[in-house]
Amino acid sequence: MARRSHVTEFGCIACDELAELGAGREGWLVDNPNILSALDAHSLALANHSVILILGWNYDDPSSRPVKIRPSLTPVEGDITAIEWLVFDDLHALAVGTSNGYLIIYSLESDLIHKQMIYPECIRKLRVHGTKSGLTQETSSEEVCIVMPDVIARFDGSEIRKLLQRWFQEARSQFRDQRWKKSETEDLRNSYGRVPYQLWNVSKYGSTVDAAITGIMLPPLMELQSSQRYYCAVTIGDDAVISAYRLSEDRSRSILGAFLSKVMPTTFSTIVSFSKMIWQSDQTSTTNSEVQPQPFARASPLTCLKDKPRKGEKLTLSPSGTLAAITDSLGRILLLDTQALVVVRLWKGYRDAFCLFMEMLVNRDTASSSTSAYYEHTKNDYCLCLAIHAPRKGIIEVWQMRTGPRLRTIQCAKGSKILQPTHRFGSSLTSPSSYIPLEVFLLNGDSGQLSVLNRYLS
Repeated sequence: MARRSHVTEFGCIACDELAELGAGREGWLVDNPNILSALDAHSLALANHSVILILGWNYDDPSSRPVKIRPSLTPVEGDITAIEWLVFDDLHALAVGTSNGYLIIYSLESDLIHKQMIYPECIRKLRVHGTKSGLTQETSSEEVCIVMPDVIARFDGSEIRKLLQRWFQEARSQFRDQRWKKSETEDLRNSYGRVPYQLWNVSKYGSTVDAAITGIMLPPLMELQSSQRYYCAVTIGDDAVISAYRLSEDRSRSILGAFLSKVMPTTFSTIVSFSKMIWQSDQTSTTNSEVQPQPFARASPLTCLKDKPRKGEKLTLSPSGTLAAITDSLGRILLLDTQALVVVRLWKGYRDAFCLFMEMLVNRDTASSSTSAYYEHTKNDYCLCLAIHAPRKGIIEVWQMRTGPRLRTIQCAKGSKILQPTHRFGSSLTSPSSYIPLEVFLLNGDSGQLSVLNRYLS
């Protein structure tokens, strides 16, 4: 009897263009830390410091032919250090972060859509996430989070959507060629103005390796009542395995901040006016061409876990944002409750592990017993699980959350990597009957084979 497989072949990305990223050498996908990856429902983006490849896996379709993006990055902008997909219904774009703090957005046809400096530090991670904290639309949150060594930036998903809608509308118009086909060396950061964002300094407990905004949280006691939101951020790093912050949208939400917001602008204006009277500077302004980062909003530390010599390495957030899986430098995996900010589960012996949350049809038998022949699975039919890829063991383990057993062990080839399609903006607000479960894919870099982990227990 044939051995039953726990994965289903999905497609193949093998092509000649991959040679530019090092393909052809065994283990090229996982041995080179500079190889970046981002998966969409229909495309895979791979990149190194200077080039990006957008690949499909159905070469019978001409639209899935490889697309190469070679950004003309200046020394001021730096190299490519992070990539992530931006998906809004039928609008698809690729976000790129650079080593000097620039966010750049490209279309699938390699057209430059937007360029904006966030903060002069290396962008280590671009994270797209959406949460729905309650039963109403007002409690939902969708964002693009940018992680830097000392800083977290947050773009609201609606602002990014507006930017893409304006660009694609312009791209379809007859004036597109005259307005948009320009060299990338031209400064396009003011094409539609700067997209508004929030910026926080989260360096109190040391440099940040990875971080995530887990969702909306209640304001602290004694704060001024307002319509502004507060967010919870979890960070990991070399000094603190786990730390958490309360992020305010506005610096003036505290009593001290309210006072400073009234007094400081007047004082600063007076000093500037007085200095102009004294110096009467006749030099031309050189700051117009320099992009100045915006001021930080308020970040209040909530907790910190230091456990030297352990260092935080990677952070993975659950779909709801209530759980985070954190790997450290000594082979431990921590499951963090991001609302209570306590560790609820721990695994040991998983060096260099990668974790992704997925959903499995644990209640498949109950669902299939429905009288309807066209039964559509709903969210209640799925169980949240954690897929742990242990490359040193050559296996993927699937564990049921939060305290459930290990459901499956899957053998995988050396040189493989687990991936997950990026969050699709607005998908959390769809009806239960059209629910799309969270899946995990396995990419074998040596063969180019892309497979999906089966989401049902047999």
